[in-house]
Amino acid sequence: MGLCISSPAATDNKGQVGWEPGSIEEKITLEFPDMGNEGRFKDQYKLGKVLGQGAFSTVREGIPRKEGEDRKWAVKCVTKSALTPDDREALLDEIDILRTMDHPGIIKLQDHFEEEKFHYLILESMQGGELFDRIVAKQFYNELDARDCIRTILDALQYIHLNKIAHRDLKPENLLLRSEDNDTDVKIADFGFAKKCSKTKCLKTQCGTPGYVAPEILKGKKYDYAADMWSIGVIMYIIIGGYPPFYEPNQKELFRKIKEGEYEFHPEFWNQVSNDAKDLIKKCLTVNPDERITCTQACSHQWIKKDNRALSSVDLGKNLAEFKRFNAKRKFKSGVHAVIASNKMKSLMSALKEASEEGNK
Repeated sequence: MGLCISSPAATDNKGQVGWEPGSIEEKITLEFPDMGNEGRFKDQYKLGKVLGQGAFSTVREGIPRKEGEDRKWAVKCVTKSALTPDDREALLDEIDILRTMDHPGIIKLQDHFEEEKFHYLILESMQGGELFDRIVAKQFYNELDARDCIRTILDALQYIHLNKIAHRDLKPENLLLRSEDNDTDVKIADFGFAKKCSKTKCLKTQCGTPGYVAPEILKGKKYDYAADMWSIGVIMYIIIGGYPPFYEPNQKELFRKIKEGEYEFHPEFWNQVSNDAKDLIKKCLTVNPDERITCTQACSHQWIKKDNRALSSVDLGKNLAEFKRFNAKRKFKSGVHAVIASNKMKSLMSALKEASEEGNK
């Protein structure tokens, strides 16, 4: 589950801590986002199948009504009545930030409609699914595959940071592939926690996802986009090693390890990995953010620039098997959270039905 202490609603992350069921009326509205399908949005798009659902929004396929335009979009339908003032501010921040983003490695916001009951965010449709799911589907895997993924992510993150923005929730679920046939066309998605950061250490909201969150956030210190580089270090460790550097069923112990930077490169999975790769991970997973590598520095690191042939010779087949086990557990956990959310929804619907029947007696 996520570690969100404030403004979780606008992020549409199913696993964020801080989500509590709202009123029955709010949850019913979430079930039928086309109820708000009026005005300018309705004139330009029609809603298709449901692609995903979060606590306060539903993502549906968006089909342009304009004749001859066959491109499909992902429409995030956010229920306005379910948003607190802080949630609304976070959503508008997300929209404002996405409007400024123009990079091939960042999901594109095509348009935004604010209407009576809903915000409609017209987003680039990511047909390839999550990066991690694509990796575990591979039959063969080497260090070059891993490096190419990381290089693409770093290039996009450098653009974000140069625009003085901290993403604040980099994790597997937010690394998506544009198509089903390209393994390196990765895009960073979900800017629900993203925040403009005009100067160093200007952020204080504790947010992110356990396992990926930076130690300075857990310590309650002011921070900046250096926190994203910690998350990149965790992601890089998983992509190469096949399992997370920080893992504990007990959240208190997990946070202790993160705050102390307590991890290791286990020989059975890391002996064959290049020293350059491990060096970049170490520089990302540096507890002191002032000493942590920046994204610009990481983009110029020797591992990122390393010869393709040298990296392709490092077989990560054993690590891929471990990766598949980790990803299966991750997906199972995500599924459990979705079932719990669904059961809460069913209970609310049942309560409404009983109340309605009682009122008609």
